[in-house]
Amino acid sequence: MSKKYEYALYKGDNFIDLGTKEYLAKLIGVTKKTIGWLASPSARKRRRKGEDSNALICVRIEIEKDE
Repeated sequence: MSKKYEYALYKGDNFIDLGTKEYLAKLIGVTKKTIGWLASPSARKRRRKGEDSNALICVRIEIEKDE
C-alpha cells in the first residue's frame, strides 16, 4: 500500500472543499506549492499570531491506496 494525501481547505472556520493539491490550487487560483505551504506548521503558526480570522488554511489527510 502507498500513502496518498488529500487536503481539506478552510477559510477561517468555514470549510471550503476537500481534494488533491492540484484540485484545490485550481479552485482558488494558486500553485500546488501554495497549497502545500498552507498545510504546513509555519502557516498555522502565522495564522495564530495574525489578526486575520479569514485566512486560508489546509489540513493534510492521509489516505491509504491499494496498489
